[in-house]
Amino acid sequence: MAPAPDPHHHAVTRLLALRHGESEWNAVGRWQGQEDPPLTEVGLLQAVAAAEQLGTFDAVWASTLQRAAYTAAIIAEHIGVGPVQTHPGLMEAAFGPWQGLTVAEIEAGWPGLLEAHQRPDGAEDPDAVVDRALQAFRDIAAATPGGEVLVVSHAGLIRTVCRSLGEHDVRFSNLSGRWFAVHPDGRVTVGEHVQLVEPNAFRDTL
Repeated sequence: MAPAPDPHHHAVTRLLALRHGESEWNAVGRWQGQEDPPLTEVGLLQAVAAAEQLGTFDAVWASTLQRAAYTAAIIAEHIGVGPVQTHPGLMEAAFGPWQGLTVAEIEAGWPGLLEAHQRPDGAEDPDAVVDRALQAFRDIAAATPGGEVLVVSHAGLIRTVCRSLGEHDVRFSNLSGRWFAVHPDGRVTVGEHVQLVEPNAFRDTL
């Protein structure tokens, strides 16, 4: 007798990809890339506030960088889902010599590149960012077929993926993001924008 078909095998998996809470370098306007500064107190409070607005998920995944992994851990504890699983494909894009610099410093050293959406020598190619991000999405979907998964990642990665899928470029503040759908054939499509925390929330606590 043939085994019963798996009802999830042909189901779409939905991923809510969020930017992490505020980090110490966010607070002073430094480009992070794959550097690994921790969350600020504001970032911790943002993660808690976001968790209070979210329902449950089948799993929680995060970038291996601590600002994303710790944001995910706070949310996972509050919604009762865990443990958080990490995937290196969810890491922020590497920006080479721009990492650790302010926008003013970047503009002084590489005039016009930011406005032209160009990157310096030594930065990660956007196509490589898209390839690893979409593979991470597919790996997560394969682990939770037909489910809803919270993914805590980074603004640059989410923006790069959205642009590659034909979406208009928008900025993502901390604890905002987009829904994505991973289809059984591996296609990834973009859903609605989500903003869980106002950008200036908790600013007066520091």
